[in-house]
Amino acid sequence: METGERARLIIILILQLILRVRRNQQQRCRRVLCRRPLFPRTRCHLNLRKIALEGANVIYKRDVGKVLMKLRKPRITATIWSSGKIICTGATSEEEAKFGARRLARSLQKLGFQVIFTDFKVVNVLAVCNMPFEIRLPEFTKNNRPHASYEPELHPAVCYRIKSLRATLQIFSTGSITVTGPNVKAVATAVEQIYPFVFESRKEIL
Repeated sequence: METGERARLIIILILQLILRVRRNQQQRCRRVLCRRPLFPRTRCHLNLRKIALEGANVIYKRDVGKVLMKLRKPRITATIWSSGKIICTGATSEEEAKFGARRLARSLQKLGFQVIFTDFKVVNVLAVCNMPFEIRLPEFTKNNRPHASYEPELHPAVCYRIKSLRATLQIFSTGSITVTGPNVKAVATAVEQIYPFVFESRKEIL
């Protein structure tokens, strides 16, 4: 394949990945994970029992000392600890994650807690892209050690880590790649970097 065509494929894949991260879950993007406390210290103790009794759509897990609170719009799940630490997951864009976090803060304020919405940050993005070819995983792993590790008895995918981007890629033989990184830009860059390597190990169509 010519260099120009290869570069064009890379650009198309990156654009598709960015669009998928910003669209809903039905369009192949799995989710954007907000895994940072919305307000790491609310400066008030959160009474989990009160949240469980008076809050809506909550699950109280007393044995592990946390409450799960779910929102329908946007569809996110918050894990709440009595210390004030909160983790939100499930949004499909950074804007949706921030909107859901604000809704969660308002819900806690309505229950009587003096919480403050501060230090919001998305620190983990999970996205999925599909290569237009299948991949020979043993060959890919052999050519890309020590960054790549493959244990088919434990997991059907190759784990490839890019330390400079703090990104991890799960590469499947079908051509599907799951990428985890700190932000959308890192995820897109990871796909751009991995493409030449998986292309070398692609399965030829007979």
